[in-house]
Amino acid sequence: MSHIQTQTEWEEEMSEKILKLIRHELYLDLRYFGPALSALAFSRTEGLLTFATDGMRLYYSTEPLLRVFQKNAAFLDRAYLHCVLHCLFRHLWLMGGRKKRLWSVSCDIVAEYVIDSMDKPSTKRILSLIRKNVYGELQSSRRGISAAVVYEWLKEKSEKEQRGLAEEFYTDDHRFWPAENNPFASACIQAKENWEKTARQTELERSFRGGEQTKGEQLLSSQIKAAAGRRSYRDFLRKFTALKEEPRLDPEEFDLGYYAYGLELYGNLPLIEPLETRETYKIREFVIVIDTSESTSGTLVQSFLKETFSVLSQKQSFFARSRIRILQCDNQIQREDVVTCRREFERLMEEITLLGGGGTDFRPAFSYVELLRKQGQIRRLDGLLYFTDGKGIYPKKRPEYPTAFLFLEDYEETAVPPWAMRLRLEPEEWLYEYETGERRNCAYHIGLSGKG
Repeated sequence: MSHIQTQTEWEEEMSEKILKLIRHELYLDLRYFGPALSALAFSRTEGLLTFATDGMRLYYSTEPLLRVFQKNAAFLDRAYLHCVLHCLFRHLWLMGGRKKRLWSVSCDIVAEYVIDSMDKPSTKRILSLIRKNVYGELQSSRRGISAAVVYEWLKEKSEKEQRGLAEEFYTDDHRFWPAENNPFASACIQAKENWEKTARQTELERSFRGGEQTKGEQLLSSQIKAAAGRRSYRDFLRKFTALKEEPRLDPEEFDLGYYAYGLELYGNLPLIEPLETRETYKIREFVIVIDTSESTSGTLVQSFLKETFSVLSQKQSFFARSRIRILQCDNQIQREDVVTCRREFERLMEEITLLGGGGTDFRPAFSYVELLRKQGQIRRLDGLLYFTDGKGIYPKKRPEYPTAFLFLEDYEETAVPPWAMRLRLEPEEWLYEYETGERRNCAYHIGLSGKG
């Protein structure tokens, strides 16, 4: 006897067919989007008026999906791609200490701006006057386009203007985005890592196809690269560790059972002698340069130094004899401090004053470091970090040590020398955590609690 399909079963079947059709239509316009379009599993969830995602699944309700498909199928194509772009740009995991409402609107504006700039048949729509004005304002600011930049731009708007923009750019539901108090749950971390891989693959697929990039593709590429630059600052610092042997027992290099058996059998003759040294990745000498031009605030610098020192001063990161040299520089060296222990760092934080306020020139800091190396004051330099807004004169010659520029806002990619590492920081999270005292599990508090 054949099974008679119920209304619910029919709705579920039709919904899945619609979702696959949407994915197919988007793929025809965006061939290099294949992995990204297939990355989200479909999940039926009642109570939604539009799509939603948590980075792992695309949530939908059957009744709204079927209704909208009949009346405005093009909206579904846009909404699907909108959710995918949130994941590609890692909007779900970059909120930090920002206000959730404004962050959601900022992310929606960026996703919609990219879709509108692509101008593809499956997602094309007539731009409203509001959208034209918003895009024009963002372009004229010349600060780049990212959720972080749009967030700062939105903060300057009135409550009424913010509500109007929220209504204009609303496309998907953000209720399943990681909770503010638990953004690093294991499933959340795995989803973020998966999208980092998918973003790299998408960018690689696009570059393989060659040809001149359209405005939309350029914007998409810049967003993917910017999101990649917003990875964990703590992970980024691991690039500056140096491999060296320490006189320390490495228990992983020998079998304790055989060792103990030899002592028991032969008295004082173990069968396997443990290695007395082990290779570790640690810091010897390090230089941090603070751009003290007018764009850098004292609170921001203090938060940055605390965050940096909290990582570098951990036992597994620091050698017994390590030195962090902190330079203040605008268009010339204004001050130099050397820190070798926690007590010295605490003292520096209590009395630090920013000196400068002129234009930004990165060259004097590199010239001074090179002078110290020639004089023998710096012998084993593991790396240099330059904390800046990015608007300055870069050195042309590549230094002999790892160098990274840490930018406070979106920067001009082509201006940065190809030999330099670069990272777009999210200082709002540091300021929120340090000013409110709500930082949890902070290595800074752990690391500075002992004596130097």
